[in-house]
Amino acid sequence: MPLAASAGARLYYEDTGTGFPIVFVHEFAGEARSWEPQVRFFARRHRCITYNARGYPPSDVPADPALYSQGHACDDIAAVMRAAGVDKAHIVGLSMGGFATVHFGMKHPALARSLIIAGCGYGAKPDTRAAFQADTEELARRYDAEGAAAVGAFYAEGAARIQFKTKDPRGWAEFKAQLCLHDAKGAANTLRGVQKMRPSLWDLVERLARITAPTLIVNGDEDDHCLEAGLLLKRTIPTAGLWVMPKTGHTLNLEEPAAFNAALAEFFAMVETGRWGTRAFAPGGSAMLSGAPGPGR
Repeated sequence: MPLAASAGARLYYEDTGTGFPIVFVHEFAGEARSWEPQVRFFARRHRCITYNARGYPPSDVPADPALYSQGHACDDIAAVMRAAGVDKAHIVGLSMGGFATVHFGMKHPALARSLIIAGCGYGAKPDTRAAFQADTEELARRYDAEGAAAVGAFYAEGAARIQFKTKDPRGWAEFKAQLCLHDAKGAANTLRGVQKMRPSLWDLVERLARITAPTLIVNGDEDDHCLEAGLLLKRTIPTAGLWVMPKTGHTLNLEEPAAFNAALAEFFAMVETGRWGTRAFAPGGSAMLSGAPGPGR
């Protein structure tokens, strides 16, 4: 079983296919298997690396809560790449993995060929941070008290997951079953150390503006808690494009796998042919009076 050594934990990873590497970084409610529709599609022409975050068996579940943080989550991507012998990759992150991908782009720019930041933003707004932290602590308490099976069944029914259940009942049932098998202590530690304590994106705008890797922001239009954060990232990262998926919730890579895969394939093609550049205009100003001066002006 391949394991990557990172600070205080060994991380289980899988390596499939050949070609330019893609590293997939899963969400809180996911794991390596959550990327199966993407691996089956992209491994035909790319090397696909998936892994389980710390706290998600068969990766280690450190008992020390201090070994769970946004910094560890970011550096764990680099640790998996080192273990796999990858020096540069497309990084694809969803939700919690999207936050890790943002921080990876800021901290490890030389390792990122591109960034795909999907479903990123819950709890990121300063005016909702206190409520988000309270909800996160309550969910962690429930994991401690009730266990993963009970909390997973509840969590899978969330407001931004019901779209998945409605469209694809069998896919949603598989997602729920995998979620209910998570490690309760690992989930609680992740909630308290990574989710609850991560910095607001609004506090990172100066660093975000220095990201140079080609970046695609992806949001579902019914994932309300992430829409404003997606706009912030689009407006702040000079290389960012924004794709909003209609009638789609939070679990977007599983809810709409064909559309998600097609968009990423097009993005990768543009990046690899040098056609994904920085913003071609200055934001702000008049949309009608911003052209080149004509006669008499």
